[in-house]
Amino acid sequence: MRVLIAASGTGGHIFPALAVAQQLSGAQIDWLGVPDRLEQTLIQDYPLHSISVSGFQGRPGLHTLRTLSRLIRAILRVKQMLKTLNVDVVFTTGGYIAAPAILAARWQGIPVMLHESNAIPGKVTRLLARFCTQVAVGFTPAANYLPSSKTRWTSTPVRENFLSPQTLELPVPEAVPLVVVVGGSQGAVAVNQLVRDCAPAWLATGAYIVHLTGDRDPQAQAFEHPHYIALPFYHNMAGLLQRATLAVGRSGAGTLTELAITQTPAVLIPYPFAAEDHQYHNAMTFVEQEAALVFRQAQLTAKQLEQAVLELLQSPERLAKMAAQAETLAVKDSAAQLAQLLIQYGEA
Repeated sequence: MRVLIAASGTGGHIFPALAVAQQLSGAQIDWLGVPDRLEQTLIQDYPLHSISVSGFQGRPGLHTLRTLSRLIRAILRVKQMLKTLNVDVVFTTGGYIAAPAILAARWQGIPVMLHESNAIPGKVTRLLARFCTQVAVGFTPAANYLPSSKTRWTSTPVRENFLSPQTLELPVPEAVPLVVVVGGSQGAVAVNQLVRDCAPAWLATGAYIVHLTGDRDPQAQAFEHPHYIALPFYHNMAGLLQRATLAVGRSGAGTLTELAITQTPAVLIPYPFAAEDHQYHNAMTFVEQEAALVFRQAQLTAKQLEQAVLELLQSPERLAKMAAQAETLAVKDSAAQLAQLLIQYGEA
């Protein structure tokens, strides 16, 4: 069986697709991406094909015609690729790259499965879901925006290392509470500053803090303490979240899925400029299950964040309940379920 995976741009699109690819051991996989995006460095094990495509932004104008022309060329190129490679099934995780992949597959009569990770589906998903054979969603509220006959909840796939115990290679003692701060793949400067203001009070309780600052914060090293570890990134997120007592950070779909799989209670501060405020809606699925707290960044003060975390650290029973509730939002075999569906459609 030959599969074309169209996933591009951010870790939120690429990592779930990689998790599914790892479950397709008997298939021949080709990857469709865009030049100068993250897939150019992350995709090492599969042939990578690149096309030029972008989204429709702002009011209609000359740029709209250019974008449309680029989309038409991309569809034609993907159509030819599907034919040349003799692709049996297409899998995409949404975003701009999904449009030419879905439309070319439909044109060729090839089954296509789309995975939408956010609680509010993106524009491409809402527009093109009806052309897909199957639409899998990461959060159940997303189904309200999509054709019910094609939609099923699978949660969002995570990398295999999240499904087994990992060792944390950081100098954090076993018995102490650990607060992990995660700003997403690019960090979150506003959250970073709030955390640095709160850190002395959290550390005074005996807790340790691992703060992943990203690489865009000029003040990343402004605060120092023996029990405060600031890193731009950390390679073993599975081990870090498995060890965490509590996480503080954004609410991208990938991050939330990892929190659910590792049963990590969280204080969430949605990115305020996410398209259609989808990070807030993602976070609310966790709040409704009592697995997390959520604060709007614009109204959040350092004192409020400091107090919220202190109250959680001082309530092991509440943390245990949040952890148990987080687990109800996870589907540990999500990648295997999606891979099985692809095999079913590809061999039909």
